[in-house]
Amino acid sequence: MRILLVEDEEYMAQAVAQVLEKNNYAVDLAYDGEYGLDCGLSGIYDLIILDVMLPGCSGLEILKTLRREGIAVPVLLLTARSETADKVTGMDLGADDYLTKPFEMQELLARLRVLARRKPDISAQSGFTFGDILLNPYTLSLYCGSQSFKLTLKESQLLEMLMDARGGVVSKSRIIEKVWGFDSEAEDRHVEVYISFLRKKLKALGANTFVETVRGMGYALRTGKE
Repeated sequence: MRILLVEDEEYMAQAVAQVLEKNNYAVDLAYDGEYGLDCGLSGIYDLIILDVMLPGCSGLEILKTLRREGIAVPVLLLTARSETADKVTGMDLGADDYLTKPFEMQELLARLRVLARRKPDISAQSGFTFGDILLNPYTLSLYCGSQSFKLTLKESQLLEMLMDARGGVVSKSRIIEKVWGFDSEAEDRHVEVYISFLRKKLKALGANTFVETVRGMGYALRTGKE
């Protein structure tokens, strides 16, 4: 899962990002409100952690704009202990949860897991499912029947995108944005390499699910014989 963390305290943001990455999240950082809003409007994130007090554009303004533009990604607000009004306003604007500074990282991780489970295709106990495969994005494990493989973080993120599309086509450009990041210099060949990795692992598992290349459009998951 890819998370956007919008926080102007750079040391704190980097420390939080380091912990999140150790827990198999991909993290993009924004240190001011205007850049945070640009990133949020890209629509590539699964979760957004949003500080209320930001230079350039406040977290509440960002949240209001995201919801107005139809960006429904779960948002966790970071608020100062005394700012009760910000918490109420944030929830009214469409925030999904809030956390008061300072906070314990274990509590942040727990709240993120709860928000992630609100996605319709993931359950609290298992993970994403499609056809005869199951992906646990927290342990980077791919299952088919009694067989399993450990995936790399990028393999897991790519497969999660395809599973989340439920058979729809996902373009290479969209994959690059979400898996490699908003400002990435990754190219189509990087996507092709990781698609090849996934195909080999699905085949080794004996899965009935495979990745189809849709010429000129991108990739999609299918079930049946390749």
